[in-house]
Amino acid sequence: QVHLVESGGGLVQSGNSLTLSCAISGRTFSQYTVGWCRQDPGKECEFVAAVTPTGNSTWYTDFVKGRFTISRDNGQGMVVLRMNDLKPADTGRYWCAAQLPSASTWTDWGRGTQVTVLS
Repeated sequence: QVHLVESGGGLVQSGNSLTLSCAISGRTFSQYTVGWCRQDPGKECEFVAAVTPTGNSTWYTDFVKGRFTISRDNGQGMVVLRMNDLKPADTGRYWCAAQLPSASTWTDWGRGTQVTVLS
């Protein structure tokens, strides 16, 4: 089990950038895949990016490719989502989640951070 704490959300104008951080603690956090999930009110959370335990491989949903970059520093216990050229459709609550590679579901979640992009 790992503990996740998100930070960095806020209110920005369309076209601007934000960086979200996920501080991760726990003895085995470097063994976890970590992802960022965006949720609109009343809708399911949709994953937008993920990074493997070593950081060597990343995944992005099509809508954010070329605009978002996920990275991790296991020495610092941090996963960062850099979001550029933000659009109103990026608005939502962003959750940091973690799972062991062998798991079929995301098992550990933070409390989320709100991102609002104004047009």
